[in-house]
Amino acid sequence: MTPAGPANGRQARLLPARRGPSRVAGWLRGAALGLAVLLAAPAPAGAADAAADGDATADARIVFPTSVQQGAMVLGKVPPGSVVAYAGRTLRTTGYGTVVFGVGRDATGPLVVTVDPPAGRREVVRIAVTARDWPVQRVDGVPPRTVDPPPAIAERIRREQARVAEARLRDDPRTDFAQRFVVPVEGRISGRFGRARVYNGKPGSPHSGMDIAAPSGTPVKAPAAGIVTFADPDLYLTGGTLVIDHGHGISSNFLHLSRIDVRVGDRVEQGQVVAAVGSTGRSTGPHLHWGMNWFDVRIDPQLVLEERGAP
Repeated sequence: MTPAGPANGRQARLLPARRGPSRVAGWLRGAALGLAVLLAAPAPAGAADAAADGDATADARIVFPTSVQQGAMVLGKVPPGSVVAYAGRTLRTTGYGTVVFGVGRDATGPLVVTVDPPAGRREVVRIAVTARDWPVQRVDGVPPRTVDPPPAIAERIRREQARVAEARLRDDPRTDFAQRFVVPVEGRISGRFGRARVYNGKPGSPHSGMDIAAPSGTPVKAPAAGIVTFADPDLYLTGGTLVIDHGHGISSNFLHLSRIDVRVGDRVEQGQVVAAVGSTGRSTGPHLHWGMNWFDVRIDPQLVLEERGAP
């Protein structure tokens, strides 16, 4: 599908999406971290004016992928100081013009992003969405009380999930999301994002993250740096639950933990041990559930790893 052009007839530059690491993804990471491409090699004598012109041209570009998959985390580049809007929300931009947003499991295209540069007319970018296949996963042996909770327990679940949802509304200017994410624990992937789930024969909500099977007590490491915004060892459905905010609305959550080693407000670095694998809450065995969000939009951690070229 070819995206339609901007409303004013000017075409924003669109780059093709790829499943693996690419020059574009690497360049966007560099932009988010404030690395100047022109510093990669010494400029020849007399090239200062040309380099300055090149910087100005690069700053004026609007770069988004032409298409994305359902569940993707999308990075874009706009002129610094632009006002960018998507899905009814004004996106935070970095000083280098990087923006990020998430695409939901059931999103359909085209996605419409509006960019109002500090100098110039509005550009409208349309991004196609590639649909994914969502097979059904049956999970048997789940404690019955977590599948059909009585009214009092259902109310407890509602209150607890509201607390977690509130933690995901944070919108810090930090750019920890621009790191190349790493896997928080090694193990077999036992559950994938987006799959429709049937618990003990009863349909439930689609799976909101990826499950990694590992022995109870296995250290869980932060996939990227961030701030701890939620930590509770005993939620009814998700057991030991931890949320780390990576900035600009991007967050990671870790469920069913046997131990939590950090507290709300702590700054954590990529690779730091933050918790331990467990089987608390609605779980049939030891594993780590790793979910990611853009505010209230659930995105696929495995897709983030693939798109960002994680090892």
